[in-house]
Amino acid sequence: MHKIGFILLTVGLFFTIACNSPFAPKTKGYSLITFPEKKYQSFELPGYPYTFEYPVYAQINNKVNYFGDNTQTKDWININFPQNEATIYVSYRNIGPHQLDTLIKDAYTFANNHNSKASVIEDSLFTTDSGVHGVFFHIGGNVATSYQFFLTDSTRHFFRGALYFDTTPNEDSLAPVNAFLFKDLKHLVNTFRWK
Repeated sequence: MHKIGFILLTVGLFFTIACNSPFAPKTKGYSLITFPEKKYQSFELPGYPYTFEYPVYAQINNKVNYFGDNTQTKDWININFPQNEATIYVSYRNIGPHQLDTLIKDAYTFANNHNSKASVIEDSLFTTDSGVHGVFFHIGGNVATSYQFFLTDSTRHFFRGALYFDTTPNEDSLAPVNAFLFKDLKHLVNTFRWK
């Protein structure tokens, strides 16, 4: 009888000590993300060879350094989305003799650098109503960038953009933000003009 009492006392004491906090189930799913209303403004800074419309909730940073170099890179900008911790990194190049093929090949290389993590890489060729030609890349999977694109007039100008997030890539949790910013990327491309 002593043994049974000792065992019951030990088990009771174990449950009393082990369960000292109330049970709180973890929520399933991701946090609700609220997005601002879509409104756009023009990017038309003097000296830049291009213009386009970008969201009012984005910020343009034209003090872009190339790989930590202290000199500002001409005509390069970053379009920051602080609320979503995302940035469209934009580069611009004048096309020299016989450079267009190299610039296009580089754009495809940058997109294909995500092959090891990508579930799919789709590219679509397009021409806007204003005669701007380009290719839009959609990269699926847990990749650092879901969208990249380049725009050109095929003779003098080459403009490239890539959307990156300041977080660890997770396709599921970034899906609503990617869908929201995809519309802004398409608007940028469709309103893009060469000066």
